[in-house]
Amino acid sequence: MNMKKILYPIYAALLLTFGALTSSCVGDLEALPFNDDDFNSENAYGNEYANYVSGLAKVYRAFNNTDDLEVDDAGASELVRAFWCIQESSTDACKNNWKDSWTQDINMNTWSTADNTATYALYCRTLHGITYANEFLRQTTDEKLSERGCDQALIERIHSLRAEARFIRAYLYWMGMDTFGDVPFVTEESEFGAVSPEQKSRSDVFDFIIGELTELAGGDELQAAGSNYPRVDKGSAWGLLSRIYLNAQVYKSTVDENGNVTAKGEEMWDECIAACEEIFKCSYDLCDNYADLFRGDNGTNPDAYQEFLFAIDYDEISMNGWGGTIFLVQSCFSAGDDNDENGNPLYSLGVKDGWAGIRMPSEYVFKYFGVTVPEDGYDDEGKYTGVYENPRNDDRARLFFNKGHYEEMTDIEEFTQGWSFYKYNNIPHDKTREEFYSTAASYGTTSAKCGVDYPMIRLAEIYLNYAEACLHTGQTSEGLEYLNKVRERSGLEPLGTYGLEDVQNERAVELAWEGLRRIDLIRWDMFCGGNYLWKWKGGSYEGQPFSEHMLVFDFPQSEITANSNLSHKPGYTPAASNN
Repeated sequence: MNMKKILYPIYAALLLTFGALTSSCVGDLEALPFNDDDFNSENAYGNEYANYVSGLAKVYRAFNNTDDLEVDDAGASELVRAFWCIQESSTDACKNNWKDSWTQDINMNTWSTADNTATYALYCRTLHGITYANEFLRQTTDEKLSERGCDQALIERIHSLRAEARFIRAYLYWMGMDTFGDVPFVTEESEFGAVSPEQKSRSDVFDFIIGELTELAGGDELQAAGSNYPRVDKGSAWGLLSRIYLNAQVYKSTVDENGNVTAKGEEMWDECIAACEEIFKCSYDLCDNYADLFRGDNGTNPDAYQEFLFAIDYDEISMNGWGGTIFLVQSCFSAGDDNDENGNPLYSLGVKDGWAGIRMPSEYVFKYFGVTVPEDGYDDEGKYTGVYENPRNDDRARLFFNKGHYEEMTDIEEFTQGWSFYKYNNIPHDKTREEFYSTAASYGTTSAKCGVDYPMIRLAEIYLNYAEACLHTGQTSEGLEYLNKVRERSGLEPLGTYGLEDVQNERAVELAWEGLRRIDLIRWDMFCGGNYLWKWKGGSYEGQPFSEHMLVFDFPQSEITANSNLSHKPGYTPAASNN
């Protein structure tokens, strides 16, 4: 059953069960209504399979929900968008010219304990999603199902839904662990009621996630890999295991009272390789055309979604909002850029408006994509004319727009400095801009319209995970095969040998703007220190190191106030806040 076709008949019951998201996210997440006859999740499910699928839909909704959270911009509260901003705008790959203080703090690595919409949204959305998953698991035990009159065949079907909920919970815990390190921790076995969750160490959360995913990947309850799009399956579990094992040294590291890393964690390269090899046995395959992976019909185009191990489903109606891929499409260009010589809109990305927000620094474009700008690529004012060259003949380097922009990003709040990256495109892969023109023109200015599904885990990442892990175990002949598969798909010549720099360069291009850049730089010791600088790193135009305690973000102050079990992260103190 395609998740985008599911309505949410017990959505209201779940809201009654948990209450709306307010200024405190976790104080009483587990509380039920006071009256026994209130409509709630205890009595909403019954013995109809569709009700349980609807309950699971609410768990999935944690990723693209824009309701119920009290922030200035509802779109910025969406989990996919918040996580993406944290992972990409804090690095060399992306800058956002919006003048929100939190946006600039992330751009320039100057965040502190001051309020930050992205980290606040990520904290609240992950914790609430985990709570919904826990409640779903409580309500779907064999005992409860039997009490409601579910027969054994239905109970077995619901076991598969429970496995999906456990994966989503594991993924949400991974997002929290990656961003915050130690996180509040609750499961379906935790004390039920108005109880503030305890903070659990990053290492313990890591172990919990690995245990859950290993059981799910090795069991029979998740659907077979590649058979359940856009819902999760066994391949999703192996894929997340691969990613987490690749970063095990980071996630299992120890820090001192100032947030400095005193020891890296255990290497788990062999485990990463084994997880990748399980995926290689599955039915996934690379999409023939890289650009098709990010087009408006990628969720219905079999050649595209055969590469996705896990994706978030967006469409123009039931999953519509101002976060996710509508953000990635509309904020990567200015409406004025996308006009013909007579000022008429072209709708080159299949949407009506451009928000003029995110763009890629020129240095990143030159270094990793290998493009060059010829003499006629600049006008008399030093602006790009729109002409650039792609000497490597890399298909991924064909997705840029730079006309009317400046090369140097001397003013981080000026959108016309840097390159627009047209990676996410709402036009279906089998339609031209002209063929989709009338559809794009019909979209309203107050309602987002975008059908691009967002890839959370895809096969090319797994190939690159494998190549990197193989480097550390001396299995380069095995790793080279998969590194070259990624290169050759985009028109590059295969390599005869490779090193870590080759993997770094390939990940920088292949996975650009997919929410993994910060994770990669931290793993390679290139994020906060002085051995790799980029423009505006650490708040300086030329780039400078910033403190190691900023490898993780601090909890929102409102949540520390609301939950006495939480404390500021090492190196963060309220006195250091730059309000």
